[in-house]
Amino acid sequence: MARPYRPGPKQFVFAVGDGNDQRVSVSDPQEAYVAFSAFFRGRDADTYIIHDEPSGQSLVLMPGQGVISRTKDADQPRSEYLRVDRGNRYLPSAMLFFENGYAGLDRFGQWFSDLADLDATPETRGAARAATITTEAAAIEEVARIWADSGYVDPSDQYYVFFDSHDIDEDRAERAALLKLIEFLGMERVAAPAEAGRGAGGEVWVRTDPRLDVEFARWS
Repeated sequence: MARPYRPGPKQFVFAVGDGNDQRVSVSDPQEAYVAFSAFFRGRDADTYIIHDEPSGQSLVLMPGQGVISRTKDADQPRSEYLRVDRGNRYLPSAMLFFENGYAGLDRFGQWFSDLADLDATPETRGAARAATITTEAAAIEEVARIWADSGYVDPSDQYYVFFDSHDIDEDRAERAALLKLIEFLGMERVAAPAEAGRGAGGEVWVRTDPRLDVEFARWS
């Protein structure tokens, strides 16, 4: 039987595969984050492992491959993988793991059960992720997650702006997923209005929709 994640005073093992594991006992997620940040920045490794032995959950950061992996259920391990497009995403993922284990990373990005899926183009990965979302409620939640990372509501209150100031080469997988999801939801994508000036090439402007207002407020 899977052991549930239990918040509170915890023990973690930090490792990079050289046999010099570091065991820490912490009273809260912030203390764990500070300890791991020092561990992460003090080493030059391709792989960093955070293992929570009592819960049987692990987080593996692989900067050398641009990948994050999370694992749960020590008896019957289940792993998922996420492609990391920006180097500043590794430590935030650790904080989410310290706060709520495997489940804390549910909304961090596009997870896949097969590592080979990450070799696909970002556009293919994004479309595949969107295809797994088949209900309106799940689609709205995923759109809100994407918006919360880099979006805002235009001052006119008429438009949602996704990927604020991002270039077209950034967030390609997330953008591909978003475009599929707004189509699924029947939302209207628009060109940036003239008064908004010339935005970055990667921005996506969408007309506001009452279905998303409440969900966006939860993520603000």
